[in-house]
Order: sequence, then structure tokens, then C-alpha cells
Amino acid sequence: MSSRFDILDMPLQGLKLLQCKPIGDHRGYLERIFCAEELHALIPNKTIVQINRTLTDKRGTVRGMHFQNPPYTETKFVSCLRGEVFDVAVDVRQGSPTFLHWHAEALSADNHKALVIPEGFAHGFQTLTDRCELLYLHTAAYKPEAEAGLNAQDPMLAIRWPAAIVELSFRDASHPLLTRDFSGVAV
Repeated sequence: MSSRFDILDMPLQGLKLLQCKPIGDHRGYLERIFCAEELHALIPNKTIVQINRTLTDKRGTVRGMHFQNPPYTETKFVSCLRGEVFDVAVDVRQGSPTFLHWHAEALSADNHKALVIPEGFAHGFQTLTDRCELLYLHTAAYKPEAEAGLNAQDPMLAIRWPAAIVELSFRDASHPLLTRDFSGVAV
């Protein structure tokens, strides 16, 4: 059986791009978003335990940069079901050679890509169209006591958002700017 995915390494170690291969005909297509058998190497000794869906109405909105602290760190599979987003992962792993570096990919309903964001990364996105829907598969359940975040406009991160930020939640805007003593997440 031929794989329904191509798995591509990204510039930050552990970050992967999953290119789904839909099968289609004149009626449309079937796209496999996840298969434990084919993707087990991306989440060894883990399973998907939570699936979330978001809808963001307005183009230019930024959500993030979110992560969970140990022992609730998680790997996320992020896919765009409608619209297009600039999806960003930031390495916050203690001692990583790419600590505080970021990488972004355009995810859309049309390009059939998913970003696989490993434990120890913060995640966020900017909507490039109105009415964007994302699907998240998580290897750990959300725990409010473990949630943390980076400020999406932090000059130390210098994320080059592709458009002016038109909306950012109070919670996301309230994440403090990083200081030199931020040592990251032990994973």
C-alpha cells in the first residue's frame, strides 16, 4: 500500500510538514488527516487524545503563541479546513540549538498540508483569509494550569507576520515580552 502522506523535515529539528495526498475524482476527494499506523514515528509512545477545531472570522487575526508546560507538553497536528493561515512554530526547548527560532508554513484547505509541532514548541497563526477553520490533533489534553504563551509581537522572536495584525485577544496580547533569563521548556 502506498503512503497517504509525505513527511518533510523543516529547518527546526523535530518540526515536520505533513503533505496529505487526497484521492479524488469528479465527485471530489477523500483526504486522510491522520493514520496511527503510518504516522507512529512522529509520536512514538503517544496517541492522539484530544481533537479541537477553531473558527477565526477576520483576516489578519493572530492567535497564539501557545504551549503547555511539563508534564503536559504535547505534539500537535495542525490542518486548515477552510481558508488560509500563516502557521508559526517557535522552538522553546531548553538547550535546543534553535532555541527561540521560528518557522512558518502557509496552510490552506487547498494545499492539503499539516504542520506537526513537537513537544517544546509554541504555536500560533495569522489568518490570511476571512473565516478560517483549523483542526488540531493533540497528544495531551489541555490543562489550564500548564498553559503558557509567548507574545506574538515580541521583538526577541521577530516573527514576520505577513499582514498587519487586526485582532489579538487580550490574553494573547498580555503575554509578557521575553527576557534574557527565559530558559525555555524542559522536554
